[in-house]
Amino acid sequence: MGLQKYRNDVYAGVLGKILGVYLGRPVEGWTFEKIKDTFGKVAYYKNHKTGAPLIVPDDDISGTFAFFRALEDSGYKADITAEEIGNAWLNYIVENETILWWGGLCRSTEHTAYLRLKNGIKAPESGSIKLNGQSMAEQIGAEIFIDTWAMVNPVNPERAAKMAREAASVSHDGVAVDAAVYLAVMEAMAFEEKDINKLLDEGLKYIDNDDFKKLIAELRERCAKAADWYEVRQWIAEEHGYDKYPGNCPMITNHLTLLMAFIMGGDDFQKSCMIACSAGWDTDCNSGNVGCLNGIRLGLDGFNRGADLRKPVADRLYVVTSDGGSCISDAVIETRKILRAAAALNGETIDLPEERFAFEYPGSVQGIIPYEGDKEEQVLTKIENSYETTGEYGCRISYEGLASGVHASAAVDTFIDLKPKGKEGTSYFDVLCCPTLYSGQDIKMVVHAPAEKNPELELFLEYFDGNDELQNLYCGKNQLKQGMNTITMRVPDTEGHPIFRLGIRLTSEERLDGSIILKSLDWSNAPALYRMGKSMEMTPSLTPWTTTTSWLKTFVSSADHFNPDYTVTFSVCHAVKNGVVTTGTADWADYSVKSTITFSQQDAAGLVARAKGHRRYYGAVLTEGCALIYRQQDEKRTEIARKPYDYKIDHTYDVEFKVKGDTLTMLIDGEAAVEGKDAAYDRGQAGFVVDSGAILGDGFEIRRL
Repeated sequence: MGLQKYRNDVYAGVLGKILGVYLGRPVEGWTFEKIKDTFGKVAYYKNHKTGAPLIVPDDDISGTFAFFRALEDSGYKADITAEEIGNAWLNYIVENETILWWGGLCRSTEHTAYLRLKNGIKAPESGSIKLNGQSMAEQIGAEIFIDTWAMVNPVNPERAAKMAREAASVSHDGVAVDAAVYLAVMEAMAFEEKDINKLLDEGLKYIDNDDFKKLIAELRERCAKAADWYEVRQWIAEEHGYDKYPGNCPMITNHLTLLMAFIMGGDDFQKSCMIACSAGWDTDCNSGNVGCLNGIRLGLDGFNRGADLRKPVADRLYVVTSDGGSCISDAVIETRKILRAAAALNGETIDLPEERFAFEYPGSVQGIIPYEGDKEEQVLTKIENSYETTGEYGCRISYEGLASGVHASAAVDTFIDLKPKGKEGTSYFDVLCCPTLYSGQDIKMVVHAPAEKNPELELFLEYFDGNDELQNLYCGKNQLKQGMNTITMRVPDTEGHPIFRLGIRLTSEERLDGSIILKSLDWSNAPALYRMGKSMEMTPSLTPWTTTTSWLKTFVSSADHFNPDYTVTFSVCHAVKNGVVTTGTADWADYSVKSTITFSQQDAAGLVARAKGHRRYYGAVLTEGCALIYRQQDEKRTEIARKPYDYKIDHTYDVEFKVKGDTLTMLIDGEAAVEGKDAAYDRGQAGFVVDSGAILGDGFEIRRL
């Protein structure tokens, strides 16, 4: 049976992680006293009380689901090293923008480690006490990103321990690494071992630190004797509070809090997260970790004991990295990535859906939520997975009183809300992302209509126009027939403006009560044609002083400056090597990317294709009197093909980069300038690259080959 046995538990672990983070996030940074005085205890989401959205970017989530991609990038090596994981940090992090708390050198542990890596110091030295000091190296961050390294190793605590130690040592050392390994081992074991005390006992066999073991023993003894968790929390504060350790977020305080929540929460998922959130200190980190551990241990049934924590979240999460098309994600998509890695590590094959939305886990809805527009006419009553009632997976959309003048509408986000409500906006972590859906892509959906009489179904888009205002675009009605219905549609041209949501609108002229089941929904590969024009066409109100627009935010930039240009479309400037700007998604395979580029005093510049992050891509550039195609892989740049080309500075050229199979072709003014072959990368994003200089880009076009 292999990994099939643990599929649902991996999904439960992913869910437990994000639910725990969302529970703890609104009170992160609050004192214990303030939490107690304001809420008593935090047993449910408090974002509506603090003025922030529920679904927010968070380092705990982004780092957890980004850094373990080093496994995929390394070819799923069982003996993956800290150095390789450190390379993933450099590839997926956009400096001062994504994943980390950018608190400064020798103030933020992760920022410090990143700067070490950036400056050529390899992991694990990048996180060492020798280099960074004990106060930096023994903070909480080693633990908060560790869960995926356990989930790719179900019932394999030895390999989980090894991978966790390598991953944690990129940025941490000492007891921080021990605590991260301890947690990862318990999570790996929890797929089979459900007894809390046995997990705590067995996990310590992988730790060679007597002081740490004594500390855990004392905590367990106090938990066993205490009347309630408040007593244990008081002991932690008095003996191991933040004031007892150097640094601003010490591991010991938070690890003890996590274990207290785990022990005293028992088999109650909600209670364990409540304790972690209500105790103060690093609430979202501790709740996220104990949520993942108990998600694995208790399985999906564990979420049913208390309040419904799953429904408001609807599987949604952000993974904010340089791989912008993978930012808008959900628990099902991330579960598939973990299972794919676990299968590769075990030498197994595992059957995973190819469609983006297949709803293949009990209760999963993959971000399908009620559409918030036209609320007065909305008669949608419920969105749920159909497995519980039919035994088959799908997203059931139910309605009551569907008739002339009203509708039942659901939608899924395909981009970020550029005008979020709430005093905190999204959070203090920025959301940098690309849309998941583009004009010119082909949508395919399969809908089961169980009744004899069924509604009409119309797909619609919400997109940001040239004034950055949301507009709706309805795409034609389809009468659903009893049984299975396949609906296809090419996404209409929004002239390069970002599509914020894809919606499903059900209507009927006669009254209907019932439901339809969305079995699958997919769009993949590059658009047939996606095009942006001049900036003044895209945004009529643009001025020379405009620094950003909604359409510019569809790109993720690690270049020093990426702005709309008043005369053309883009300007890209970067002071050193490898200033990269990308858009698109990881499943774009065979396509061409094209722009009219004015070359300035740069060392090299041109186009990027098949990017997965900003240090793994193909580049097609003009440099040193040549047209050059290369492969960027971490810090290594490998030349694939080069030919002389007499280009002139301050001149403008139509540049096109075609990638089809293993054939890579750079065209200039419509003529092939250089061609080569390479099979290292088969899909990924597109955009621009600049080495030490600046370019202007006039228009931008993607065309599927």
